Amino acid sequence: MATDANARARRRRREQAIDFLLKNDDGDRSQAHRRALDAWLASDPENAAAYDEVRKLMGDARSAILEDPALATLEPKKRNSGRRTAGIMVIAAAIALGSFFELDGPLWLQADVISGTGEMPTLTLADGSTMQLNASSAAAYDFDGHRRTVRLLRGEAYFEVVSDPQRPFAVEAAGSRTTALGTAFNIRLYGDDADVTVIEHAVEVASLGHIPSSVRLDAGHAVACCADGRVGAVQPADPAVTLAWRRGQLVVDNATLESVVAAIRRHFSGRIIIASDELAQRRVSGTFTVSDPETALELLRTSLGIEITRLGPLVVIRG
Repeated sequence: MATDANARARRRRREQAIDFLLKNDDGDRSQAHRRALDAWLASDPENAAAYDEVRKLMGDARSAILEDPALATLEPKKRNSGRRTAGIMVIAAAIALGSFFELDGPLWLQADVISGTGEMPTLTLADGSTMQLNASSAAAYDFDGHRRTVRLLRGEAYFEVVSDPQRPFAVEAAGSRTTALGTAFNIRLYGDDADVTVIEHAVEVASLGHIPSSVRLDAGHAVACCADGRVGAVQPADPAVTLAWRRGQLVVDNATLESVVAAIRRHFSGRIIIASDELAQRRVSGTFTVSDPETALELLRTSLGIEITRLGPLVVIRG
């Protein structure tokens, strides 16, 4: 379908833009590189838009280093001039790549949609199905005449699926494929693993690993999936608890502090650090309004008797 062809084209443009930015363009190669880049930018206005986006994401670190007065006035021995230029370019590329990874560049290249901090958007897909992303989540999707596939790349998503017997609807996450047999289900990634919970009707969860296995989940049940393809035992689940995130809440019973803080981080624009592994494993129960990080952190402080220190955008939690 056109929507999915456009999504693939966007990903391809991003990859090409990254390739142009990371090429070493000193010496004679810079002229050829520049001509190729100019031709690519002129061929389609969307190429230019993708290039500008990637450039902002990565930062123009290379130019910043080359224009640094300390580097510009550096006078090494002539026999080392080639090494100096190469060294500067290596440093510049390293900084650019560091910024790229720090700002989720690889994820940005793969994803068709990324929700920001505190955002929980609902998207209507090409077939009329809906997907709501939790905050700080990402997904890619490919629909064609035979199948409808979504890849959950980070975070959590809730799906309501429009029936189409000729084109199965499946979500891939953490070494598993969840195929809708009915209407509504939720998938949450945590680390390299995932939880699948059925809200209405049923799904089939199948391993993508070397040892094939699959289970059927009916409404009110959940299963854990591992990155190596293992699918756990079916467990009962409370849909209201699972979907509390859609109200900006987290309901937990004897969960780790680490898992509660992970949910708060989705809505927090700075960084939250737990000072020790021992503290991270302390157990917590209750209902937290994670969409209001300050209130959630204060509830943690009073209920656990912990210390919370704020240093600008950084929050440190100590026992």
